[in-house]
Amino acid sequence: MAAAFSLIPELDEIVKNGSAEKRAAAIARISDLFLQGAAHFETRHVALFDDILVGLVPATEIETRVELAERLSKLDNAPPTLVKQLAHENEIKIAGPILSRSPLLDDPTLVEIARAKGQEHLAAISGRPTLSPTVTDVIVRRGDREVVRSVAANNGAQFSESGYSGLVKRATDDGMLALTVGQREDLPAASLKQLLAKSVDLVRRRMFDSAKPKQKAAINQAMIEISGAPKTPPQTRDFQPAQRAILALHQAGELNEAALLGFAKLHKYEESIAGLAALTGMRLSVVHQLMLGDRYDPILLLGKSIGLEWATVRALVVLRLGPGRTPSGPDIEEARINYERLSLATAQRVLTFWRLRDKGLPA
Repeated sequence: MAAAFSLIPELDEIVKNGSAEKRAAAIARISDLFLQGAAHFETRHVALFDDILVGLVPATEIETRVELAERLSKLDNAPPTLVKQLAHENEIKIAGPILSRSPLLDDPTLVEIARAKGQEHLAAISGRPTLSPTVTDVIVRRGDREVVRSVAANNGAQFSESGYSGLVKRATDDGMLALTVGQREDLPAASLKQLLAKSVDLVRRRMFDSAKPKQKAAINQAMIEISGAPKTPPQTRDFQPAQRAILALHQAGELNEAALLGFAKLHKYEESIAGLAALTGMRLSVVHQLMLGDRYDPILLLGKSIGLEWATVRALVVLRLGPGRTPSGPDIEEARINYERLSLATAQRVLTFWRLRDKGLPA
């Protein structure tokens, strides 16, 4: 420790009048000295270095603080006050290494930073080897899509009931997050059922296919329980008012794609089906049955056959799921790609086939 004491008399002059180079050199000398003996230092020795560096570090260049944070982030007996000081830095290159792996940050500090800082700081915290529910609650609430995906994929993260509820809610329109959350073996059975109930079939299949044996069994059991649950009786729909409205639009020359998009966006199912039937020349009952199928492909074919824009077709896909339900990101992206690839000629051939089959004629 003699070398540390010999450096102390220089510090006042360096802090008050020293150049950036002198400050950086002093920090390098002190941190090197600390790292050389860190494994053998007692608490009082660490406190000495803490007192020295806390007063010296804030006024130094960013590059110096970045290097210091990187070195201290790997130590379990680094100067604690300095570590917290670096963790609160706005510059993520400084705070990031400390936030992502320093064992000296306690939950209150992590929660304070998670509540106050931006997405880069949340991302760094989300990758820590372990995270308590107190911290993940804040991350799930404040994090953007990438941050929430990161913390959901962290096997060392623990979640409260509220945290899992937040993850499931966020996963409703994020298929990748749904897949990640569904792989967690600590996911409560009730949350797994809720996640599966809100996921489209494609996400469910991918979730099951990529799961480990134990989780596959849990997913399978949850699906059995979901399918065996009492179902809401099928809704009886009265299409007559909608047909009259569509006929009036047609006679006024106002039955077009814009009108169809308006109906779909407002979740006016009967008007949307009646309008799509009129525009495609299909019977309303046939279009209704196609909309109720397990796949959205018929909607793509109907839309492409009459040249609808993707925005209108997307609105019809969303309408098919019912109020409050939206397709996951991967599903809707897959639908968009398939729609762009689908040729007008192919769609019109399928539409002709459907019409002939509906009339009982040979296709």
